[in-house]
Amino acid sequence: MNRARTLSAGAAPGTISSSDRSAEDTVYKKISRRVMPIVLIAYIFAFLDRINIGYAQLQMKQDLAFSDAVYGLGAGIFFVTYLLFEVPSNLLLEKIGARLTFLRIMVLWGLTSAATAFVTEPWQFYAIRLLLGIFEAGFFPGVILYLTYWYPSHRRGRVTGLFLFGMPVTGVLGGPLSGMIMSSMEGLGGMHGWQWLFLVEGLPTVLLGFLVYRMLPDNPDGTPWLSNAEKALVRSVMNADHRGDALDGHHGKLAAALADPMTYVLAFIYFCCACAVYTVTFWLPTMIKGIGIGEIAMIGWYTAVPYFFGALGVLVISRSSDYFGERRWHVGGTLAIGAIALASTSFLGTAVAPVMALLCIAAFFIFGGGSLFWSIPPTYLGRQAAAAGIAVISSLGILGGFVSPTLIGWIKGATGSIQMGLLSLTGLVLAGGLTILIGLPKSAVRVGTGLTNSTH
Repeated sequence: MNRARTLSAGAAPGTISSSDRSAEDTVYKKISRRVMPIVLIAYIFAFLDRINIGYAQLQMKQDLAFSDAVYGLGAGIFFVTYLLFEVPSNLLLEKIGARLTFLRIMVLWGLTSAATAFVTEPWQFYAIRLLLGIFEAGFFPGVILYLTYWYPSHRRGRVTGLFLFGMPVTGVLGGPLSGMIMSSMEGLGGMHGWQWLFLVEGLPTVLLGFLVYRMLPDNPDGTPWLSNAEKALVRSVMNADHRGDALDGHHGKLAAALADPMTYVLAFIYFCCACAVYTVTFWLPTMIKGIGIGEIAMIGWYTAVPYFFGALGVLVISRSSDYFGERRWHVGGTLAIGAIALASTSFLGTAVAPVMALLCIAAFFIFGGGSLFWSIPPTYLGRQAAAAGIAVISSLGILGGFVSPTLIGWIKGATGSIQMGLLSLTGLVLAGGLTILIGLPKSAVRVGTGLTNSTH
């Protein structure tokens, strides 16, 4: 590949000026301090409202006489409408901006999540989950797109990992919180603990949506806390990072994304990532209960332990990937290890310590590899195709969030065991790992090196 370099005065050809590097680092530290805490907190609330069904079902299934199959379908059906509305939402974000988009999404999903407290029949459960999918669609791919407005490819692994750090952090905080709400508020006001869970964790998202609208700028050019010189530096970094996009032919929008075979390769890889991640998030409380932990509050604390290791995995694997400038093995290899560890838990019965150890290993690699995946599509797609392409990949791949809980719920209901479901999941994830190693060329996963680099 040819590399075009914009040299600082006095810099030797083929080098990156230390003053340029220092200036870039300083500006991006400032950006990260201002932007990342907001999107991280928003994603924590998003993920909490998505996965609290995994804790609620410990009471909800018994109170409403829902079977494992009903729960599995309801947990997964969310992703059907979610995938249908991701592409329109991301295209709308480009037109109206990130602030209005995130406000709309967060207010509607917060109200809908809270309304889950009042379902009494399976069809109502399915309907509210479908609505939640409609309203939350676009938040995740929207943030991935939003980060491409600010961060070049060589910084994207770490910053994407920091954003997706919200997934395991939600588990660390949400497990004990959900357990406490369900156990301490049971019967309060004539309502069950699981009903209070949806209300207490859903309604604050509405208020957070207005806070995001107030504090989050649409893009670097519209940012009041960056000087004109700092804005110019960000534009220079991003222009250099994207200079080769048109030459690579990745400049189309929705039609180009749909016509590109690599879009479907990336979507299948993400499908396997989603299968692994949502198996953990939707079924971890049930797996903890299966090793003999019966008290709901204690289940919440036990689930926090694997999520802690998942958070560690996000940080370690994303930093390692950026350091070595390598993506494929860091995603494919880690997901395979995580899936094998997760499936292995089903052979250990109720042995608490070994099962917990394997769950921690599984969470470390599954969350670490799954979060790093999202540093790949924006780099491959380029600036012009990013909005449509990211949403298409996310829309198709997120079906893994429907398939894994639904399949495992059906198998568990039919056999009384989660084992065959976990083994099926492992086969899928191994296929995804091979796909990223064999089907994704190195040229599609370029990792730039700084302010003065661009790849053609």
